[in-house]
Amino acid sequence: MSKSREWKGNTGGGFLGQHGLIFLFKVLNIWVMYSIMALVVPFYMLFSRKSYRAMYSFFRRRLGYSQRKAFAGTYKNHFAFGQVILDRFAVFAGQKNIFEVEITGNEHFRRLTDGGKGFIIAGSHVGNFEISGYLLHSAGTTINALVYAGETAVVRRNRTKILKHNNIRLIPVADDMSHLFAVHAALQRGEAVSMTCDRSLGSPKRVECDFLNGKADFPVGAFALATHFNVEVVAIFAVKESGKKYRVYVTPLQADEALTKHEKTEHLARAFAKELEGIVRQYPTQWFNYYEFWKS
Repeated sequence: MSKSREWKGNTGGGFLGQHGLIFLFKVLNIWVMYSIMALVVPFYMLFSRKSYRAMYSFFRRRLGYSQRKAFAGTYKNHFAFGQVILDRFAVFAGQKNIFEVEITGNEHFRRLTDGGKGFIIAGSHVGNFEISGYLLHSAGTTINALVYAGETAVVRRNRTKILKHNNIRLIPVADDMSHLFAVHAALQRGEAVSMTCDRSLGSPKRVECDFLNGKADFPVGAFALATHFNVEVVAIFAVKESGKKYRVYVTPLQADEALTKHEKTEHLARAFAKELEGIVRQYPTQWFNYYEFWKS
């Protein structure tokens, strides 16, 4: 995937805007904030044509929606993304306890965190992967999460403050790839490493996968690490089911031990793409990759 096709960016709003959001959450109900967001979304769609076109194409070409249904889906998607951002700042403002979390497959996660061996957590840009780290505590092992290094100071500071209490350490992705040394060291210590696996974090290594009626390249870095260190991989998706309720899906990804390391890596990547497709079909308005994800 060329760099021009990848969605890039950090949380919008700037320093003052983000501080303002945190202040508003201290005095306003989250439902009020959602209502305001619903009114703002049409203007965002109007002036952010690239993200609008990408999502409209997703609903039309990948899910086969009619024009009217695709437009409605695009609006709902942008509104859902706005809610996800607001939820993050609600947590920053100390409203963590307003959210309810139900976990499907938690026994897999507990088995790995209590096993004393490192493992890989494969996440995605569906739902709110980051908030699972805010709302859930890892008691068994330290989780090292790879994060975009270009986020704003407000987000970085609040994210670090909350996650350190949940036994989660942040590893910023660096242009010189030095973050890989921290990842290797974490796995050697028997800790977990968490990263998104539907968008490249600097590595050019990818594998073509069948995905939602098309072909798409998925990065293989996480799965190459898993085969190199002989550790397990678990896919985790955190999706919004209602205003204050999230559901977290935990699914182990497995590969035949008879396969070579290269074959295992590609098999795990395709297994992840299959699980991701199932989640996207179930929650289509929570797919938040705002660029042309599929190959021509």
